[in-house]
Amino acid sequence: MCAVIGCYLRITLAGFHRYSTYRQAVLAGTATNIVFGLIKVGILSGVFLARDGASIGGYDLTTTITYVWLGQGLLGVVDLWSEDDLAERIRTGDIVVDLSRPWNLQTALLCTDLGRAGYSAIARFVPQLLLGAVFFPFRWPDDPMVAPTFVLSTALAVLVSFNMRFLLGLTTFWLLDSRGVRSLYGIAAPTLAGLEIPLSFFPGWAQHALSFTPFPSMLQFPINVFVQDGPVLATLAQQLLWALLLAATARLVLARAMHKVVVQGG
Repeated sequence: MCAVIGCYLRITLAGFHRYSTYRQAVLAGTATNIVFGLIKVGILSGVFLARDGASIGGYDLTTTITYVWLGQGLLGVVDLWSEDDLAERIRTGDIVVDLSRPWNLQTALLCTDLGRAGYSAIARFVPQLLLGAVFFPFRWPDDPMVAPTFVLSTALAVLVSFNMRFLLGLTTFWLLDSRGVRSLYGIAAPTLAGLEIPLSFFPGWAQHALSFTPFPSMLQFPINVFVQDGPVLATLAQQLLWALLLAATARLVLARAMHKVVVQGG
């Protein structure tokens, strides 16, 4: 057991080192996120100005600006729409090599993604958070327990996002090319997760409908924890539930995919 855990820990560390080598890409991605953050701050500030500063869905201007920089920073950590190496390996047939290795493919890829998320938290989230806090009105939590709770919520968001992307990649076993499915997901997920505007800005019926989906768990819920909006335990419980459900579903789909490979003579 210790040897297995050590193996996956090394995979996580390798994922961290792998993504730390792409410094120019990280810098370019951070700069892009900052530009879009500035645009969003300008647009949302204009909305509040037009409303004479009246709050929207429980968000005042300071909380909304905090939301913007948290969302832009978390985008690199949670990773809603990265390139899917799994889909490409399935398409080319290289996945057979991965499936023959003495590991659990889902766990191994998750460890790699956790390493990526850890590096992105340092290289992308922290700089954008500090930029927002220094140059704009910013709402820091007044409870010291918010920080560890926010870290836990972000980790759960990464788990939910990974399993969603893993399931999308597995569709390549049947579709042979999952780019269409992933493109649709890439369009819908950011809005439904709360990247463009807080989900509390949505009509009540839309908020209620989204509460039955995993999308808020990937972005809006960690932000809610940071700005202390809503019950924390219920938020974490919903994130954990979606992480477990999606992980179990992904495991079942992977088992069916492995059976399909064997039947086809792979």
